[in-house]
Formats: sequence, structure tokens, C-alpha cells
Amino acid sequence: MRVPDYENPDLHDPTAPDTFDRREFLQRLGGGIIIIVTLSDPAAWAARAGGGGGRSYPEDFNAYLRIGEDGRVACFTGKIEMGQGPITSLAQMLADELDVTMDVVDMVMGDTDRCPWDMGTFGSMTTRFFGPPLRAAGAEARRVLMELASESLKVPVENLATRNGVVYEKGREKNQVSYGQLAKGKTIERRLKVKPETKSVAEFQIIGKSYTRTDALEKVTGRAKFAGDLREEGMLYARLLRPPAHGAKLKSADTSDAEKIEGVKVVRDGDMIAVLHPLPDMAQKALEAIKAEFDVPAPRVNDKTIFDHLVKNAGQGKPVRQGGNLAEGEKLAKTLVEATYLNSYVAHAPMEPHTALARMDGDKITVWASTQTPFPLKSQIASALKMPEGNVRVLTPFVGGGFGGKSANQQAIEAARLAKLTGRPVQVAWSRQEEFFYDTFRPAAVVKIKSGLEPSGKIVLWDYNVYFAGSRGADQFYAIPHHRTLATGEWRGEGGPHPFATGAWRAPGNNTNTFARECHMDIMAAKAGMDPIEFRLKNLEDPKIIRVLKAAAEKFGWKPAKSPSGRGFGVAVGMDSGTWVAHIAEVEVNRETGAVRVKRVVCAQDMGLVINPQGAIIQMEGCIMMGLGYALTEEIHFEGGRVLDTDFGTYVIPRFSWLPKIETMLVGANEPPAQGGGEPAIICMGAVIANAIYDAVGARLFQLPMTPERVKAALAAQPVG
Repeated sequence: MRVPDYENPDLHDPTAPDTFDRREFLQRLGGGIIIIVTLSDPAAWAARAGGGGGRSYPEDFNAYLRIGEDGRVACFTGKIEMGQGPITSLAQMLADELDVTMDVVDMVMGDTDRCPWDMGTFGSMTTRFFGPPLRAAGAEARRVLMELASESLKVPVENLATRNGVVYEKGREKNQVSYGQLAKGKTIERRLKVKPETKSVAEFQIIGKSYTRTDALEKVTGRAKFAGDLREEGMLYARLLRPPAHGAKLKSADTSDAEKIEGVKVVRDGDMIAVLHPLPDMAQKALEAIKAEFDVPAPRVNDKTIFDHLVKNAGQGKPVRQGGNLAEGEKLAKTLVEATYLNSYVAHAPMEPHTALARMDGDKITVWASTQTPFPLKSQIASALKMPEGNVRVLTPFVGGGFGGKSANQQAIEAARLAKLTGRPVQVAWSRQEEFFYDTFRPAAVVKIKSGLEPSGKIVLWDYNVYFAGSRGADQFYAIPHHRTLATGEWRGEGGPHPFATGAWRAPGNNTNTFARECHMDIMAAKAGMDPIEFRLKNLEDPKIIRVLKAAAEKFGWKPAKSPSGRGFGVAVGMDSGTWVAHIAEVEVNRETGAVRVKRVVCAQDMGLVINPQGAIIQMEGCIMMGLGYALTEEIHFEGGRVLDTDFGTYVIPRFSWLPKIETMLVGANEPPAQGGGEPAIICMGAVIANAIYDAVGARLFQLPMTPERVKAALAAQPVG
């Protein structure tokens, strides 16, 4: 598979809006067979993909592919590659339906001039929602090729078959024609009256098999290009004046010393002051020469007082789900359990900071950006520069981690503004300090739960209110007759009670909600005097989550025992993006220091049909490792709008030395439809570790992250004797 050359893309004339006519579309793509698949019932694709919440493809959505004269297949998708693997799994889906080998598929991703519109890459939605129409495109393309071959070979279509990019006559395989031969010298648009069915599981040759990531060699050898690796002739590096705190207002700025540095350009444009130079270190030197004064508002809240502040300013809650009668449930309950759970703000901390390169070409602009949302960015740039969207092209090189944080595109808009103002190519690459300061943090949140148990261990009451984490993962899945779940307060955006911007962070909201729910389940199990897994099984009805939990328990070698047993074993279950997960962990707790070492994690996952098992397992392992961070160390300290963590000296992310033994299982891997796999395995990490800590030492943690100081405080709070 070839990876597109992001340094030197062939610039087509982007004068038209995103929706352009067929003639222009064909001209842009060049020669070859063009297959256009229009979804007559877009909502059906979302249903087949296991979607919900009103999500569906727009009526004019088309999935595009091109078969070139050389037989290579280009797949155009607005999705991007940031380490989660669609550059491989999408190619597998197309190759299987089209009957070509993987090595002839070229992925063209995140190019707003060449790819169909897409809302962005997030929510573990690529396989679930883009996969079905992509497979349909492959199936229709294959049928069109067979019709063309029928005309060429003078053989009825029903007597033809396909294999490895060739259409041949059954029983006379030498009577054949290749896809490339059929496409040579032609640009053909053809629609089928009857849409062919996509392949069944039994027919798969490529889907369901493990493939090494097709971008692996480039990444391990350093040949892969990220936005910060790109260079343009005459390019300037930009550094921008930043406030010391969110909410600060610029009083004055003296740039005279910066202007004295040879080769420096100083740009003032509204709220932006930037210095630019052909060398990045000289641009930084010029920035440091600016004398600026800011009005910084007095802090109203900090990382200690934020939780009371959020609850006081939350407003009215919105029902997520409810049933039965809470008063009746409380009457039935013989044991009531109430608890409050907290989590702090968490940064995305990607390896690659936000970066963008912008270049003006006459009245058009091209922007190479580290972004999860190239098409929304296109609109944002057009708005900021007051130019038609057709004059803006966004290209997305490899992205060095996003986790939801690169849905915001401030750096790309800054680069675009500066390129237009200077007439030169401009690169804006945020420093690590800027990355922390302008991050859209996972929001601090509070969860309050009141529950009730019968003597048998059946849960009869569940009153759940989550503040500022949102509803994802909040809707409990246990069999509880009297229940109510409320989501209170906005979890993303700027303004409101948050002192800075907040936004999506890998499985947004679900980490918080699963932590609270599954910790509370363990507390109830202990109150009932039951083993944590037996307690869950007693209160579960969905056969999929029961199957996943039992699979994890068998893999782990779980022996029933009441907590705390002293073994340091914990369990948690959850669901995200249509995927059920169950985690069991073993931890070791140092009572003197409060340090927690996670020794082993077993994760069973039912994500339906698995496209690339190796890729799915890599994502599970990555989620587990990343989850150690939000569970044990990651939190943003702040005073008002001043962010106090600006590098990895104080903000501690997981290290290689933390790596536990990780064992994964893919349950139901051949059962369609395919569900999300980039996020589910992270959601249980806070809860499974908290529950394992309790099982080890009898100390219950109610706040994430579970730092050594908080572990020691929980140990000290244990009743004597």
C-alpha cells in the first residue's frame, strides 16, 4: 500500500463548494473507472452498523473509489489516521469486497479536495458507520467490472467470477481480463439497477484476518510525515504571544526589541501578535523579546474547590433513562448505599503537539494540519479568512495522537491567518506548554449515586446524577426495577463554570461514569457479602455482557471471594461504541508510600465482527496502558485560569516501567455488525484498579486519579480494628 505524498499533493482547482457536479468530479480524479454509490436509505446503514441516537448518513452521501489504469485501487475517505488503524482496516474491507489484494489499495485520507465530506474521526465510528457504505461501494464496483468484462469477453455475467483483480470465465480461467485492462483509457460512470449484497462472513478472504499495519514500516523507520515534518520554500516559523492565564486581557505589548532581530516579521492582527522567522529558534528568541502586560482576573476556583463549584453551578439535570418509582424502590431496599465520586481535569497529552502549515496560492489556501476534523476545519478557515470554502483545501498527514483533543483546530486557523497576512508559507507548531494551556481538557466531574439492595443481593433502587461528564456510559445496564439517571451540566465548550475549555477525551464521559457505577457495584457487593463477579451476574440480564464477563473470569482464573480478600483483584464491566468490555486486574499496594502497581490486566471485548484482529488487540492494549494514567496520576492543577501543569515534569503519563501483563480476548469476533474498537477498553481502567485496591487493602478511593497521597489518606481513614 502506498501512503499519499502529503508534501507535494497534486493541487486541483478547488473553486467549487464541497458539492460539485459529476463532470468536475470526474475531471479532478482523472482516468479510471469511477464507482459512485448513493445510499438510498442512509438511516438503514446506521442501523446495520449498530448506530443510534439519530445518527445517519446524509441523503447525498457517496462512498468513492477509483480503479486506475494500472489496476491500483484508490480509496477516498474523509477519515484520518492518528494511530487507531483505519488506514489498514478500511483497506481490508474494500479489498475483500472488490476481490483485490491488499497491496494494490492506496488510501487517500483527510483530503478535502479529493475525499467525500466527513464530520471527523472520533467516537469509534469509522468502522461502524463508514465501513458499511465502503463495503457496498466495493461490492458494486466488483459487479460493474463483471458487467464490463461480460461485454469485453462476450460471456454472460453469471458465467464470470473474480479473483485478485481479475475477471475470468468459470471453467476457462485463461479467458480473463484484469481490472486495469477494463479501466485503461476509460472514465466510466455506471449505476446498477439492483445493488449487490456484500459478502457474508463465510465468504471473507481478508476481513477477519490479522494484517500488520500498512503504515508500520514508515513509522518505525521515521519516513512517515507529520505536519511538523513538512517544509515549503520560503516557509516562516511562527511563534505567538500567549496570555499567562485563561481570561487574561492584553494591556500593552512592546515589540520593538523583537523587530530589531534580523529577519523577523512582526504581525499584529486583532487579538493576534506573532513573530515569524525562517529559523524556529530565532522566532522563539523574538517572542521572548516582547514586553507584554496582561490583566489577569482573580481566581474564583482551583483544583481543590472545583467540585463544589461545579455542583453549585450545574443547573437542571436532564433525564437519560428512568423506570419504575424511586420511592417504591427505596421502600423495598433493606440496605441503602450513597456515595459521591470525583474526577479531575485530564489533558490529552499527545506525542505530537498541534501543528499546521499553511500556504497561499493566489486567492486559494492549502493547509496541512494535525487534525481529526479536516472538513469542519475547512469551514473554520474559510470563515476566519472570509473566503469561499471552495478556495480552501485541507490535507491531513499522519496525526501523532488525538484522543479527541485534535477536534479543536486553533493552530491551523492561526497558520492560515498568518499565511494570508504575510503571503509566505507559515508553520505553527505549538510548544508543549501551549499544548497544555490550550488543551480542551476532559472535564472535572462529580457523580452522586443512591442505591438500594434487597437481602438477596438484588438491586432495587438506582438514583444516579452525573455532573459535567455527560450521558455517555451513564445509562446503567443492570436489571434494576426502580431507577433514574440524570446528566447535569455541559461537558464541553468554553465559558460556564469551567475555567478553561473542555472537550472530548477518549470515550468522553464514559471513563467517569464507568468509574462511578462499577465502584458503586463493588461497594454494594461488599454490603451484600457477595463475590463481586457473582453479584454482577445476579443483577445482569444482557447475554452479551454476561458472556464477556464470564470469559474474562475464566481467562483470569477467578475464584469467588468476598472483598476485601487481600488478593488485590478487581473487576469492572462497561459498554462503549456498541462494544461490551470486562476487565479484571491484579494490583499491589504499598501501604507506606501509597504507590499502586498494576501487575496484570485481563480484558475481554465483544465488538462484533472484527476486521483486523491484530489491530483490535493493539487498540485494547493501548487503551489499557493509557487508562493507567487517568486512573493513577493524570490531573491538571490550576489556579483560576492559570494552568500549573505545562510539561511532563509535573503531569505524569504512563511509563514503560508501569506496563502490566496484559491479556486480551475478542469474544464473538465473527458476529456482525462490526462495532467500535478504539475506545471501549479504556473505560473500565479507573474502576477496575479502584476495586482491586479495595480488595488488596480495604481502602476505598472515590476520586480519580488515585495518587499515592489519596491512597494513603484512604488507608488512614479506615476504621481502627
